[in-house]
Amino acid sequence: MRLEQITPDNYAAALELSVRPDQQDLVAPVVKSLAEAYVFADMAWPRLIYDGDRLVGFVMAFLDYAWAGDPADLRSGLWRLNIAADAQGNGYGRFAVEAVSGEIRARGGAHTYVTWAPRAGGPEEFYLKLGFRTTGEQSGGQTVGVLDL
Repeated sequence: MRLEQITPDNYAAALELSVRPDQQDLVAPVVKSLAEAYVFADMAWPRLIYDGDRLVGFVMAFLDYAWAGDPADLRSGLWRLNIAADAQGNGYGRFAVEAVSGEIRARGGAHTYVTWAPRAGGPEEFYLKLGFRTTGEQSGGQTVGVLDL
């Protein structure tokens, strides 16, 4: 498994990635993420996830985001995670979270943050299994989790 930057050669394939139908309300499509990465280029870190030559997912981190607009509370974490519907359950999500956490650690960060929708069928169990713990905060109606690096 490896991460690759989005390029003119692979962006069209990235736009074709889609999660399972029951997950589409949980994560924005890749096209929206790429638009946000363009607009927020100073903090977005978008990457494609490959297994060999097969594109299996998309991940985007946020780096040094002023949480709640407070420049004294800079946070980094997982902004988006889209694993292709037919590729789920093979460790690609775990790989992506570990890669994002590695990038944050390499930049001097001590925590990886993530938010998720608190609903049945949501990703809470996935994040808790990876070691995230809830902070007690909410962001846009979503649960905020943190992983100590």
